[in-house]
Amino acid sequence: MDSISNILSNVLDFLPYVGWVILAIMILVFIHELGHFLFAKLFKMRVEKFSIGFPPKIIGTTVGDTEYVIGLTPLGGYVKISGMVDESMDSDQLASEPQPWEFRSKPVWQRILVITGGVLFNMILAAFIFIGLKATYGSAFVPPLGSVVIADSTIAYDMGLRTGDKIVSINGRDVMQNTPIISIGDILNESGFVVGVEREGEGLTFRGPDDIMTQLNESEGVLGIGTDPPVVGIVLLATPAAEAGFRRGDRIVEIDGTPINFFNDLRHIIGETDGSEMSIVWHRPDSIASDIPEGATRLGITDDGSIIYQTGIAARDNDGVFQVGIKPIVFYEEYSFSESITSGIAQTFSTTSVIFVSLKRLFTGKEDIRKNLGGPIAIAKLTKEAADAGAYSFWNIVAMLSITLAIFNILPVPALDGGHLVFLIYEGIVRKEPSLKFRMATQQVGMALLLVFMAFVIFNDILKL
Repeated sequence: MDSISNILSNVLDFLPYVGWVILAIMILVFIHELGHFLFAKLFKMRVEKFSIGFPPKIIGTTVGDTEYVIGLTPLGGYVKISGMVDESMDSDQLASEPQPWEFRSKPVWQRILVITGGVLFNMILAAFIFIGLKATYGSAFVPPLGSVVIADSTIAYDMGLRTGDKIVSINGRDVMQNTPIISIGDILNESGFVVGVEREGEGLTFRGPDDIMTQLNESEGVLGIGTDPPVVGIVLLATPAAEAGFRRGDRIVEIDGTPINFFNDLRHIIGETDGSEMSIVWHRPDSIASDIPEGATRLGITDDGSIIYQTGIAARDNDGVFQVGIKPIVFYEEYSFSESITSGIAQTFSTTSVIFVSLKRLFTGKEDIRKNLGGPIAIAKLTKEAADAGAYSFWNIVAMLSITLAIFNILPVPALDGGHLVFLIYEGIVRKEPSLKFRMATQQVGMALLLVFMAFVIFNDILKL
């Protein structure tokens, strides 16, 4: 009884997610079906119905030869084109001679474009979203400057990585200070996730688990590697740090004789002071070095050319917390319009590649299908969380779902766009289309497989609540 009660409670908690997932699905379905619709119209095919959502019909209107419908079941949509065997299984019109406005009367290449139009438009939508996000928000990340923080009992910790390691390579690629340290593409690398580090002067290599995607899902995406360099990003005006002459890029290495490896270290030490003067030692890169800050002492120079300074500074009480007025470094990258286009398209391709690799890992048995596969409930939860995080996260999820929808639809499964495409490619090669009986039978099999698949993912979602 307790388990049933928990499931019912979780279902009630899920209800606020519905609105966001419906919005996301309606956007994706509309764009997908619009691709089919516009290509059909371009080649002068008759479109009998354009439906967003499945029956029963909520509202509809007819313009010309086409009925435009919104259905009550918001899990998909369809475009019904005259002379085409589709999900409706309507074959009555195929008994007569092909008419000029029918799908079956058009050249194979035109029918291929109509069938793949939905997939193409989903990819274009993703690219436009990524381009818009790059142009509006740019990108931001904490640079890998120095050692990393490794959380206990995480994937990274189990790999053998430890706090204080300096990551020097990922999958054989040198880590650059002006790029994010790790991407999801790195983690799901087909040859394995390999991290090279420096630890106490020694070079070490660690490999991720074979089922790393499954473990990431179980840990809610937490790999366990954090970058927290004690480097100044912002110096607030009229604060002890500003008066002492600190600048962006300064690396704090010591406070009152205590070595500082991470920004959180100095937060902790400064926060526990009583306002007494502290001795701070920091390194300033030669690229920003100038005159010695007032009150500071130059102690020397590091091997990489940074100048070593020492000064005394007293933290001030700010609502019960002692602070000196500095914030950690974050790299912000803004894009011009042309750069946004290039970067957005590149992100579309890289995201597509990651999704393909993820599917390959699932179907080759590397990963646990049940733990990694998500249905409407999982998508709803993810979409709601993204919406709560803001516009950037919501549209980023919509773009990723758009690519996922495109890839799913192009799979060579009867009843999906990919199944129709296989028949058209066959017809183009042998100059003869498969028999109507065979196509109807495969459509029925495909629909049955899709219904079983949907039942599985929904039941799987419920079990994971």
